[in-house]
Amino acid sequence: MWNEYVSRHHYLGYKKPFGTFLRYFIVCDRGLLGCLLFAGAAKALGIHDKWIGWEDNDRLRNLAWVINNTRFLIFKWVRVKALASHVLGQVGRRIREDWNERWGYRSVLMETFVDPGRYHGSCYKASNWEHLGMTTGKGLVRKGKKYTTTPRMIFVKPLAKDFRFLLCSDQLKGRGRDKGAEEKVGP
Repeated sequence: MWNEYVSRHHYLGYKKPFGTFLRYFIVCDRGLLGCLLFAGAAKALGIHDKWIGWEDNDRLRNLAWVINNTRFLIFKWVRVKALASHVLGQVGRRIREDWNERWGYRSVLMETFVDPGRYHGSCYKASNWEHLGMTTGKGLVRKGKKYTTTPRMIFVKPLAKDFRFLLCSDQLKGRGRDKGAEEKVGP
């Protein structure tokens, strides 16, 4: 059902996430309000990696502890003031434990990308996510492949006070399991 909602109502549609992920329904006593998806982080982003303080070895070792909010959908027929920022705040308070329960480790940083042609990132700003700048729009470079997208705004939200230290160290421990999970987040 989650896949179908996102496929029909999110402008990017649904693509099966690769690796670790968590799907959430946004619910209230009146029913479903939307959906969220968190999955693995972008492989490398210059501005993001510099902000964290990563060297290449740090990034390769600790990338799994950064998670990406790859889909955020509030159904177009839902009209609740400040719902998006409320949901982001709520999920930010619980996702470390949800991720640990599902994958065996606690993520320390969330990231997301916002298309400025469609959105302003207001709900992320209202939820105290930090705007780092813009992606280049070049996409992931792979031999024989060319991906281009429009530049996106990059937002990040630490989940641990010492996230920089942790992401630049060999202190992070944990192992993932092999399937995704669905959770419910109420407004």
